[in-house]
Amino acid sequence: MPYDPSDARSALPGATATATPTGPGAAADHVKFYALPPVVTDGGTRTWYGRSQHLVIGYTDLAGETGFPLPGDSGEHADECAVLMPERSTTAFVTIGGETTEVPGCTLTFIPARAGTVRLSGSGRVITIFTARTAPPQARAANEESYERPHPAVAPLAAWPEPVGGPRLRTYDLDVPGLAEPPFRLFRCSTFMVNYIHPRTGPRDTTRMSPHFHDDFEQCSLVLEGDYVHHLRWPWTTDLSEWRADEHEPVGSPSLTIIPPPALHTSQATGEGVNHLIDIFSPPRMDFSKMDGWVLNAADYPMPEQPESGEAR
Repeated sequence: MPYDPSDARSALPGATATATPTGPGAAADHVKFYALPPVVTDGGTRTWYGRSQHLVIGYTDLAGETGFPLPGDSGEHADECAVLMPERSTTAFVTIGGETTEVPGCTLTFIPARAGTVRLSGSGRVITIFTARTAPPQARAANEESYERPHPAVAPLAAWPEPVGGPRLRTYDLDVPGLAEPPFRLFRCSTFMVNYIHPRTGPRDTTRMSPHFHDDFEQCSLVLEGDYVHHLRWPWTTDLSEWRADEHEPVGSPSLTIIPPPALHTSQATGEGVNHLIDIFSPPRMDFSKMDGWVLNAADYPMPEQPESGEAR
């Protein structure tokens, strides 16, 4: 579907393409953390988890101190994980190989696949991101049963090249300019991409919605603040029994919605106050990555080699 001409995504290749149904689409998952008991409680700190096919995402309401072990290198997969702290009132202490690094709030940190620990201190919100194949035991997703069987429309996860200079702790300030419209701040590692969208105040302009779809990857939309409605429409196949009704799902915060391919979707901020939603994709989005200047840490994380023009794809 086309974007509004003022939306930078209107320049993406295939932005006006139409989804080609390949079979029954998976249902969306709306994991409303605010309506669920926490998976982990540590004093006044509470943590919930939700997942997509390739990711396990944690939301922690931090009050004091808590910690968790790092998954390390499984041998088969050496996937990074991440800690995202939207507020300066939180601090992370990451210990790897006996060396501890203090990480301030208002940052996104990619952590290499090494044995170690993360200790969180302060008060505020902390988001943790693991790949599903290396997530630690405590990361039990509320929607785990949705992935008892892999979703066939989602492509397998293949890691992108190692970062320049090899695996190490990398921290990025979130208080930086990104795109103007939409207000994206994009960061990637070798297995996933975080779009830390600027928060907005008040409801979204309903004359400037952005319905679109993804061919073969899920979108993980994490609502940090405010209220939204997720609008979803699945393409019809030739088999009537596979059709799904449209969804217009209201969610509050915090919540995690997993949007499956190839569902047409857009999210509408409805709260009168601050509304803040961020998106996480695995693997990193190639279309965003190809756009010059969009990914703020692109110099650290190379893209896979692309075929020369005219070669088979």
